[in-house]
Amino acid sequence: MASALPSPPPAPARVRLPAHLARLFPDGATYVEIVAADVAALMDALEARWPGMRDRLCDTTPAVRRHINVFVAGRRARLDTPLAPGADVFILTAISGG
Repeated sequence: MASALPSPPPAPARVRLPAHLARLFPDGATYVEIVAADVAALMDALEARWPGMRDRLCDTTPAVRRHINVFVAGRRARLDTPLAPGADVFILTAISGG
């Protein structure tokens, strides 16, 4: 009986962060690839890489902060939004003015 080949690891999500946010962290980057099942796991991975990042992006309820917008495959996302392998994720800060 032939043994099954191990399946390849899922493709990482391609995450883009605002430059002004990345600059707050040592070795911060505006682009990172992360394997995560959903946005919450992605936030955990960002926190592991850059301690304090999750507090900038999420509140204590927990939810994405009001002034932060997360888009997955072009659609607004929440923490429970699943990430398909290779998903494009954009994290943006809201801009207002008058």
